[in-house]
Amino acid sequence: MTKKVKLKTNFGKNSFDFLLCITVLLLLGTGLIMVLSASSPSALAETGNDSYLYFRKQGIFAGIGIIAMLFISKIDYRKYKNFYKIAYWGSVCLLLLVLVPGIGKSVNGAKRWVSLGIQFQPSELAKIGLIVYYAAYLSINKKNLKGIWNGFLKPLIPLAIPIGILFGVQDHLSASIVIIAVVSIMMLIIGCKLRYFLTAGVLGASAIGFGMLTLAKATGKGSFRIARLTSFLNPWQDAQGSGWQIIQSLYAIGSGGLFGVGLGESKQKYLYISEPHNDFIFAVIAEELGFIGCLLVITLFAIFIWRGIVIAMKAPDTFGSLLAVGITSLIGLQAIINIAVVTSSMPVTGMALPFFSYGGTSLLILLCGVRCIIKYIEVYKENLINFAKQCICRAGFFPNLIKNIY
Repeated sequence: MTKKVKLKTNFGKNSFDFLLCITVLLLLGTGLIMVLSASSPSALAETGNDSYLYFRKQGIFAGIGIIAMLFISKIDYRKYKNFYKIAYWGSVCLLLLVLVPGIGKSVNGAKRWVSLGIQFQPSELAKIGLIVYYAAYLSINKKNLKGIWNGFLKPLIPLAIPIGILFGVQDHLSASIVIIAVVSIMMLIIGCKLRYFLTAGVLGASAIGFGMLTLAKATGKGSFRIARLTSFLNPWQDAQGSGWQIIQSLYAIGSGGLFGVGLGESKQKYLYISEPHNDFIFAVIAEELGFIGCLLVITLFAIFIWRGIVIAMKAPDTFGSLLAVGITSLIGLQAIINIAVVTSSMPVTGMALPFFSYGGTSLLILLCGVRCIIKYIEVYKENLINFAKQCICRAGFFPNLIKNIY
C-alpha cells in the first residue's frame, strides 16, 4: 500500500504556488522589456538625451517590489483581518488627499495624484484596502447575508463613500467601475443573490448614463466621455481628435501581423500613440511581437486568473478565499478591460495593463498584493520527489497527477 504523503498547513512553513510565482515574474520581466521599448522615443523627446528614463524608474520600483514581496511573505495574511476597518478608513482618507493643497496634484487635467515624497495615485492603494475590508466584512457576516437588505444593500453602503470620492472629486470612472466589479464578484462568491446585482446593474447603468449625458449637455462637464463613446462607434469621424488614439492603436495592431515587426521596431510608438508606455502599451506589444506575442501575454494573464481561482478554492478560511478572489479579480478585470480598449472592443477608459503599463507605485502595490496570495494557502509535500514518484506509479497517471496537485 502506498504511504500517504504528509501535508503541512502551518503558515510559517507553507510553500508558495510556484506556477503563479513564475507567471508573475514572466509578466514583470516582459513588462519591463516592453516599457523599455515603448517608452524610449517619448523619454528621448522629453529629456533630449535619456531614452532610458521611464525604464530606469520602472526597474527601480520592480526591484523594490520584489524585496517587499519577500517581507510580506513572512506576514500571516490572517492578521490583515484585524485591521479591516483601518484599511477602509485609510482608503477613504487617501482618496481625499487629492484635495489637500500642496499634496494633491493634477496630471493631464485630472486631479488623481498625490505627492508625498513620491507621486502616486491613491486609488491604487484604495483598491487593495477595500478588498481587505470586504474580505473581512463578508467573512464575518457570511451567515447574515440574506435578503435584499443584509445580502445586498447594507454591504454596499460603505462602498458609496469611496466611489463618490473617486467619481465626484477625482472624476475617475475607470477605477470606480473596477472597484464596484471586484466587490460585486466577492459578494457573489460569498452567496449574495445574482438577481439583485443584475437588476441594480441595469437600472444603475441606465441612470448614470442618462445623468452623464444630461450633465455633459448642460454644463460641459464629462463631455470627453461622450466623445470617447462617439469615437468608439466611429473613430474616423474625428480622426485628428477623439479618435486619434484608437486609430493609431489599430494601425499598430494591424502592422504586427502574425509574428510582429520585431522587438524595438514599432513605428507607432514614435509619438503617434500618445504615451505608448502607459494605457496603450498592448498596441506596441501587438506591433512588435505580433499575434503570437499577444497570445502569449493573454495566456500568462489567463494562467494568473486560473491559479488565483485555485488558490481561492483551497483557502483554509473564508477571509483568505475572498482575499484571493478580490486580488485575482482586480488584476484580471484590469487586464481584460485594457486589452478590450486597445483593440477597440469597448470605449476608452484609461485603464492600465497590470505589470506592463508604466507606473512605479502601481507596480509596487500590485506585486505586494499578489505576494499576499502566493504563499498563504498552498500546502506542500514533505518530499516532492517521492510525491512525484507516487503519482507516476499510480494507474491513470494524468488524472491522479492533476487531482493531487490541483
